[in-house]
Amino acid sequence: MNIFLIGYRCTGKTCVGKFLAKALGWSFLDADLELVDKHGMTISEIVSKEGWSSFREKEKAIVKRLSVLDKHVIATGGGVILDIENVEQMKKSGTIVWLKATPETIKERILQDQNTEELRPSLTSKGLVEEIEEILLDRKPLYESAMDFSVDTDNRSIDDICRRIMEKLGE
Repeated sequence: MNIFLIGYRCTGKTCVGKFLAKALGWSFLDADLELVDKHGMTISEIVSKEGWSSFREKEKAIVKRLSVLDKHVIATGGGVILDIENVEQMKKSGTIVWLKATPETIKERILQDQNTEELRPSLTSKGLVEEIEEILLDRKPLYESAMDFSVDTDNRSIDDICRRIMEKLGE
């Protein structure tokens, strides 16, 4: 069994994933970093040179490869749920946890994150808040249908978020 963390960018998937994996004695992997390592380009470079559809195909291959592992906590890219095959692979392989945050929290975290430009290319031509709100609205039903359960990450410590995840896993 694996634990897949899904959610919009900067909702805590990587930070929480590392902490949760350590608490469980499991390994941690970040699907986006696995993709970057495999292809030798940042996500922004892949999208710029090859387009979003090429990136999504590469993402699907990574999800398929990671889904055969066991006892891993895996942070996924925010758009992993856009492809039903990714969701099916993750469901077969483990539990899917949706990490949620408000648009305001996401904006604050994006502005503080030094990796934003390389790992998180703009998804629309809109301003940051408008983009966050639009994408969250579009993806909310996909996150809801993919998840086994969700945890709100607003104003919570990583320790508290992990404790909530472990409680839900134990139920």
